[in-house]
Amino acid sequence: MVHEFLKYSDRIDVLPVLHGSGDVAVRVREELFRGDYDCLAVPLPATLAPLVMEAIDYLPAVTAVIQPEPSGNGASYVPIDPCQPVIAGLRFAQRERMAVEFIDLETSQFEPSSAYLPDPYALKEVPVEKFSAAILPALPRPPADSQLDQRVRRMAFELHRLELDYERILFLPSLLDWPWIREAYQERRDYPDHETFFTPSQIATVAEETLAFFLGELPFVTALYERARSTLDPDENLSIDGVKELILVARDRWQSARKGNRNWLSPKLLGIYFQYVRNLTLLGKRMTPDLYTLVMAAKQVGGDTFALNVLETARDFPVEFEPAPFEKMKMGIDQADLPGEGVLPVVSRLPGPSSSWRPLELKPEPPPRTSQRWEQMWDPYRQCSWPAEDARIESFHTHVREQAQALLGADLARSEKFTTSVKDGIDIRETLRNWHSGDLYVKEIPPTRGGIEVVVFLFDVPADPDKYAWRTTWHAEHAEESTIGLFATDFRHDLVGPGIGRANYGGVFFLYPPRMIPDIWSDPRIPRTQTLEERLLAAALLHSGERHVAVIAPCPLKASWRRLARRLGKRLLHIPLSRFSGRMIDRLRIVHVLNGKEVRSYAAAFIRGE
Repeated sequence: MVHEFLKYSDRIDVLPVLHGSGDVAVRVREELFRGDYDCLAVPLPATLAPLVMEAIDYLPAVTAVIQPEPSGNGASYVPIDPCQPVIAGLRFAQRERMAVEFIDLETSQFEPSSAYLPDPYALKEVPVEKFSAAILPALPRPPADSQLDQRVRRMAFELHRLELDYERILFLPSLLDWPWIREAYQERRDYPDHETFFTPSQIATVAEETLAFFLGELPFVTALYERARSTLDPDENLSIDGVKELILVARDRWQSARKGNRNWLSPKLLGIYFQYVRNLTLLGKRMTPDLYTLVMAAKQVGGDTFALNVLETARDFPVEFEPAPFEKMKMGIDQADLPGEGVLPVVSRLPGPSSSWRPLELKPEPPPRTSQRWEQMWDPYRQCSWPAEDARIESFHTHVREQAQALLGADLARSEKFTTSVKDGIDIRETLRNWHSGDLYVKEIPPTRGGIEVVVFLFDVPADPDKYAWRTTWHAEHAEESTIGLFATDFRHDLVGPGIGRANYGGVFFLYPPRMIPDIWSDPRIPRTQTLEERLLAAALLHSGERHVAVIAPCPLKASWRRLARRLGKRLLHIPLSRFSGRMIDRLRIVHVLNGKEVRSYAAAFIRGE
């Protein structure tokens, strides 16, 4: 129940609220459940009461009660937001048939007041009275005869009036105003009269794509509060659990659109992401992350595309409801496109804590019409790679080739009893196997004969010929690059910039040192094969100058592949694809194709961080 510290009198309990907070809205609902109140007083003017109560009937459809200024230069509005504590209280009172009183001063031009306040998530552990008392020294006193001072004195008078009619009253003032209303109430200060003016107020539905500028919580989290309300699920921790669900939904959407590359955000990397979000949140002196923090961390951990998915998911409002029969308004930053009024500056009559808007550069996916235009401009006779990707995959190929060389030497190693020299090191396995004899065994690795000239990567086995429609052979531009043969998705169906296509490797082989070879997909010397993987392997075996060919594949070597190698007088050395990080493999599978070398000068502006 409300602490004595927050009572104005024996009949008036006060619950200071932070507008736009789901945590505080839950606290208001709990207080109304526990308390035996017969009246709810809210800091809104009485002229807006009929429209506000009507708009609440249409929740969870998000609406606004708009009151234009007589001058026509702006407007104020009451956000009918499920996570607004005042609206949550009115919704409860309407359902329970509790008396409701709107006690704010009637003003033709509303002047909002806001401040940077502590995160209301602290209310999970700190009682409301302690939270309010801790903030009290930092609250500025309203200037004498200012609009806020007049509103404070009017609300104090209205509370005195309500005491004559009701036994128990719950008042929901702003956390910024409650001590000054208390002071005016106790001192019985003079109160101003309502302003007399007329403007046609109206209800408008807020366009769903602009809810992020209107709601106190993220639209996705607000939808979770509404879902929990309809299913009677607990919602006390949704300010945190809702953020986790948002990220998981964004990850699923992102991975489903990545055409099979599902290893990018592993559980371990997702844990790093949440740890990064936590650190950024604490650096911002908050307990719950804001949208900027979530998107910034997503960009750093998963790249621009994942960050855009987080942003779009946060803006979603996945709730089923009957559309409200009102005209739509589009909300922006401190302005709105109002029905019949046009674009005007607007202020909320239930303003939340002060917020700041910060820029964050993200590279979005091109719209379909733009991609179509780029596809029509593509010259099929001019193709080249992007050097940044070439360097990355060549570095990985070199690393794999060195590993294969080491495995080739390990196959020739032999063990013997220790006599006078440890040779190439103690053979731990053989020593333990003969522990009962007390002998020590050492290993000797003779010099390897030959090396690894060709490395084959098979990412998708079996490969779908319809999916991997692009098959080609690329020759090295300089001595530090390999000659490669590949099959991949069609880059012309995924254009990310003018003259920039994106594809995913299904399989690729690297021939180093590079040399000119015929196109492996039309070379008649290559034996007839049944699958794309076998064709790639046959080309690699044919053009390898060394006896061994390294094959990195997600499955064991098939018998048909071994027969093909014996037929061409070569041997296959298998390295499991699972030995390498799934996220790294997904990154390496992406290849960008440029329509001419001049495209390299601006390609970085369109190729998103992955």
